[in-house]
Amino acid sequence: MPATKLRRFLDDHQIRYVAIRHSPAYTAQETAASAHIPGREMAKAVIVQVDGTMAMVVMPSTTMLDPDRLRRITGAEVVSLATEGEFRSRFPDCEIGAMPPFGNLYGLDVYVDRSLREDNRIAFNAGSHAELIQMDYGDFERLAEPTVADLAYRTRAGI
Repeated sequence: MPATKLRRFLDDHQIRYVAIRHSPAYTAQETAASAHIPGREMAKAVIVQVDGTMAMVVMPSTTMLDPDRLRRITGAEVVSLATEGEFRSRFPDCEIGAMPPFGNLYGLDVYVDRSLREDNRIAFNAGSHAELIQMDYGDFERLAEPTVADLAYRTRAGI
């Protein structure tokens, strides 16, 4: 069961959350629609390579990563999207593309787009394409210990 590690982590930290089952969806925006969650509240986890080191960027489903911003913030020479083959084994308990935004549970540095702070709640995949977790954003930030910065830009759908 993909959400077991995540639920144990949240329960161990006495975090209030809601688990929502929904029709299978494979993009963050489809997941938000399926679960009736605002797109700006639905977070997606994007796996990147920062000078050859894997990291996680968390941002609203209505945005796209700006690699140049991440490069400037990290001081890296090269930032690129990681391939599925590069990160698949890092998340053995998750369906590919449904990783929760707690990269710290998987040994990854976590970067979060500042716009996620605009809502009090955050929703994200719970390791599968048919379940998500919704919780307080402040609790998420406290547990994930991310670097928070302006990392993304809004897509047309997010306007």
